[in-house]
Amino acid sequence: MTMGSGIPRLRPSFSGGSAGRTIGLIVLILGLILIGGISVSSCSVTVESGYMGIKTTKFGPNPGVQRDELGPGFHWEGIGEKIRTYQTLQRTYSYTREANADGRENEEIMFSDVLGLPMTADVALTFKVREDKAADLYATWRQEFDAFIDGPLRTSVRAAIARETEKLPVACNAEMGAPGRAPIVAVAPVEGAPLPVGTQDAEDCPGQLIGPGRQIVLQRAMEALQREWTPQGLDIIRMEWVGSIRYPESVVAAIQSRTTAEQNTRAALERVNLERANAEARIAQARGQAEANRLLAESIRSNPEVVRLREVERTLGICPLSADTCVVGSDVNISALIASRDGAAAAQ
Repeated sequence: MTMGSGIPRLRPSFSGGSAGRTIGLIVLILGLILIGGISVSSCSVTVESGYMGIKTTKFGPNPGVQRDELGPGFHWEGIGEKIRTYQTLQRTYSYTREANADGRENEEIMFSDVLGLPMTADVALTFKVREDKAADLYATWRQEFDAFIDGPLRTSVRAAIARETEKLPVACNAEMGAPGRAPIVAVAPVEGAPLPVGTQDAEDCPGQLIGPGRQIVLQRAMEALQREWTPQGLDIIRMEWVGSIRYPESVVAAIQSRTTAEQNTRAALERVNLERANAEARIAQARGQAEANRLLAESIRSNPEVVRLREVERTLGICPLSADTCVVGSDVNISALIASRDGAAAAQ
């Protein structure tokens, strides 16, 4: 279009301004998305499968731990709210002296026997938090899950084991190296009599920590843990020793000494039995010889010619006097010898 003056009139162009507004709008949308994402990530919690969410609030009509557990999924954290997760999968935790995947510090369990002798051991505990009791368990102890395992649960395990080990000796009648305690005296058992008190096979000592009492203690301790923790929502499934109990050096030396004494006693008993058997064999041999002599004597009494023959054999010089038996050959004239002997006697 032209004006009356003949000068052409240009229309204004808005293409540059539209592009700028579009870019600004895109930047604004991206910023809002970023801010929203940050807000969502900072104000929400994802509860994974095998866990339960526990919400605590600072405001509202019922502040504190909310007793309704949050299942797996995405959960929003409002103002003054916090959601923490508690593992509900079955788990085995090892309380050991050496560092492991469960803990880097020394977590061995300490206890003592009936005499107060200190010992340590590694223990593995298998347990599971019930899903409907996770919030109640947290409300009682107010500790994160790992802190709860390292703190109250470990203390309870140690106390349960200690209560049971304090009822049993490490080894029956063993010298533990305590001052003033009498040493072990090995006594050889009498044949047919029960074993002395304190030996490993004695019926009056079925429980000793170095023997069957080791598992008895663990079983009773686990039952005590179940009575304590099941009402609180923690199921104790299994408890096991990891390796052997670590006894004091004095205990180990005493047990070795007692074992040596018992072995020596058994060896002495075996020697006594061997000597008794040998003596019985000699007695049996003597009885056999006596019976043979009795039969020989009866034979001589019933046949006097036997005595005469023995006399002839010994006095004629045919056989040595020390001989018990003598065989006279067919070429010897016994009658001539007798006549000769009788003649010599008459001439004297």
